[in-house]
Amino acid sequence: MDNHRDTIADARPSGWVDTRAPQNWRPFLRLARYDRPIGFWLLAIPCWVGMAMAHLGGAPWRAIDGFYALSLWIGALAMRGAGCTYNDIVDRDLDAKVARTALRPLASGAVTLRTAWWFLALQSLVGLGVLLTLPRTAQIMALLAIPLVLAYPFMKRITFWPQAWLGLTFNWGVLVGYVAVAGTLTRPALIAYAGLVFWTLGYDTIYAHQDKEDDALIGVKSTARLFGPHSKTAITIIYGICLILLAAAGYAQATLYGNGAQTAIVGGWSAVLLFSFFLAEQVRTTNFDDGQSCLDAFKQNKFAGLAFVLALAFAPLILGRFVPAG
Repeated sequence: MDNHRDTIADARPSGWVDTRAPQNWRPFLRLARYDRPIGFWLLAIPCWVGMAMAHLGGAPWRAIDGFYALSLWIGALAMRGAGCTYNDIVDRDLDAKVARTALRPLASGAVTLRTAWWFLALQSLVGLGVLLTLPRTAQIMALLAIPLVLAYPFMKRITFWPQAWLGLTFNWGVLVGYVAVAGTLTRPALIAYAGLVFWTLGYDTIYAHQDKEDDALIGVKSTARLFGPHSKTAITIIYGICLILLAAAGYAQATLYGNGAQTAIVGGWSAVLLFSFFLAEQVRTTNFDDGQSCLDAFKQNKFAGLAFVLALAFAPLILGRFVPAG
């Protein structure tokens, strides 16, 4: 009988990993977080934001862009799993001391350290295969993220801002997606990247509130501990900066083009406005002293991010019927 999942707070209670996956695969699927798919979305969404931003006010979507979007999704699956495996290898001793993570496969002994390294290599090979399907400039941009990924697990030991480092790491896909479409890196892409870094800083601070008591006991640092009772105010400010930067990125991208710039600006700002409703609701409803409330707010970011991507991609097309070009 497999009871491992029953005490993992943020895993899906009746997902396919624990109901349909072969028994001997389950520890590895858990190690790669396939029982917690929210992370795959949060890694893929920035890639799609970059693609949508590159099209804002510019060239129409092409069939090859659909292929790139799919490649980036598969890459997010592979590399989020690889990242989580690497993170658990580094954190296996700390995980054993935290209630929410004590039964992760490495911390509990369900997977050996040597086997975890082999599993990491396999996932990295899948990621490499996906990388080869992208344009050369996007390949180079993706490889530049490796130092960020390797350093991330150590940040919680040396700074109260590991959530900011996660933002730098998790949203690198904005630059990859943008370059895959545009062929070059521009100022609007960098502004959008900065905006989404603040998004991750906010939502991962909410997530970290689940572990703040255990983290304090074992000396793990986080913005949840840093902000403490002022977290609601801090996250309100962080999300506000995120929205301002995303609006600025949309404006800067749209004005790179003469034709349709006004439509693209209104469309980009409409997407940001929609995104703001989701983020404001998170701040309003989250009880930072209740783990389940924090987890629910964190998971809502999947829908917030997807809504933003779709609005960013399609709002200019829809509004083009009503807003004059120029």
